[in-house]
Amino acid sequence: MPDSAFVTGATGFVGLNLIEALVREGWEVTAMHRRGSELKYLRRMAARRVEGDVVDAASVRAAMPARVDVVFHVAGDTSLWSGQDAAQDRVNVLGTRNVVEAALAHGARRFVHTSTVSVYGLQPGRIDERSPQRGAESPINYQRSKLKAEAEVRAGMARGLDAVFLNPAGILGRYDTRNYARLFRLIAERRLPGVPGGARSFCDARAVADAHVAAAARGRSGENYLLAGTDASLLELVREIGAALGRPVPPRPTPAWLLRALGMAGALRGRLTGRAPDLTPEIVRLATTTIFFDCAKAVRELGFRVVPLRDMVLDCAAWMAAEGLLPGVESVASRP
Repeated sequence: MPDSAFVTGATGFVGLNLIEALVREGWEVTAMHRRGSELKYLRRMAARRVEGDVVDAASVRAAMPARVDVVFHVAGDTSLWSGQDAAQDRVNVLGTRNVVEAALAHGARRFVHTSTVSVYGLQPGRIDERSPQRGAESPINYQRSKLKAEAEVRAGMARGLDAVFLNPAGILGRYDTRNYARLFRLIAERRLPGVPGGARSFCDARAVADAHVAAAARGRSGENYLLAGTDASLLELVREIGAALGRPVPPRPTPAWLLRALGMAGALRGRLTGRAPDLTPEIVRLATTTIFFDCAKAVRELGFRVVPLRDMVLDCAAWMAAEGLLPGVESVASRP
């Protein structure tokens, strides 16, 4: 019999890449999504779709199969706007608690938790799994809430849960419609106002999905695995996107003071309109920070693949163009 998987966040960027990888490997997949979610891409995959919401404990218990082999908890709120902090805590903290409780109740064999490098906070230098997790000290709620989510999983481990933690860096690739996809759209539409001066580590969406599957089989219980690999400045990323789309991009970074002013203006508009702005103080803080992550442990223990920045950009751009998500760009040649 093939292994069985229960996946939260099934219509999201990482969730779709993961389900695609699981189905390819012959897993029986139960994919949980919220009522009203866009199912366009999930419908293309051979997974059993069930409704549920991580903030509703009863719905998670009803959706999760009994004695499932592996729970992949991927669902999360990645907002970088303080106006959504309370809702973000409900999803990331309470939602994780609910999924952990359901996994314990249903006797799940293993729990693979999709965390983030953001739990390490904004500390300088090169980070690996031995570095202190300083997300609790961060002014950015996403970082604080994801660290609290890890604590919920560890509380479950104290009650017998067998869990592994994956911490991706900046993810690029197919099925992205909300994260770095916004940057691709701005460049395609020639509306990119500037480029922050920060730098970070990037990872490939398909490599992240494969690492999840590997973690289910051979990740060490209780261990964190950083998924990163390719370090680049945001200016280098923007240049690669511009080259892939055939669009001009700014030649140099935008001064940090100007970005901070624009971020404050965005936050004010958000308070007035109730809608998440394109630029917030939290986005500016992250985008002007330089922080790199070492993924040697994931490479060694999970076979994690480090992918060149250009290949990641081409994958994302080609997929977005094929799906009609890049105005004025009909097609992009994907990587070989």
